[in-house]
Amino acid sequence: MKTVQDYIRTIPDFPHEGIMFRDVTTLFADPRGFRLAIDQLLHPYVGLQIDKVVGLEARGFILGGAIAHQLSVGFVPVRKAGKLPGTTISQAYTLEYGEAVVELHDDAIQAGEKVLVVDDLLATGGTAEAGIKLIERLGGEIVSCAFVIDLPDLGGRKKLEAMGMDVTVLCAFEGE
Repeated sequence: MKTVQDYIRTIPDFPHEGIMFRDVTTLFADPRGFRLAIDQLLHPYVGLQIDKVVGLEARGFILGGAIAHQLSVGFVPVRKAGKLPGTTISQAYTLEYGEAVVELHDDAIQAGEKVLVVDDLLATGGTAEAGIKLIERLGGEIVSCAFVIDLPDLGGRKKLEAMGMDVTVLCAFEGE
């Protein structure tokens, strides 16, 4: 029986030499693989109060939308700066080479709403941390953060757990 990890393709030296890129597009393209990932991401949260699923740009939109649909709750995107049309709040975070900014509509989360944060990959945790900060600024309460892949050597899970976050991952790849 195949696992989620079996559907994920590894592409060496992308986007830079020495990087082993974990490509979830092969997981998404396979109906059994995609269903398996959504079911496994969803399972820990069935029966819990969740008001919104927040997906982190961009593959988190694919996963988060499917999970929100299954939970019958709203979906909210955290986008790169300049992509949302309404009034937004912003959060900068550090990348390997520089800084980036993500945004959230200022009315996307209501105070007290229970939120599940979803993305495909947890590496350093910078994007997830920025998304969490935006949600918390609006008064949202994070129920958990769910990822398909963890890269434990990069420390993202430890960072999120140190922030008091519950973290669910489906598989892990050692190294970068």
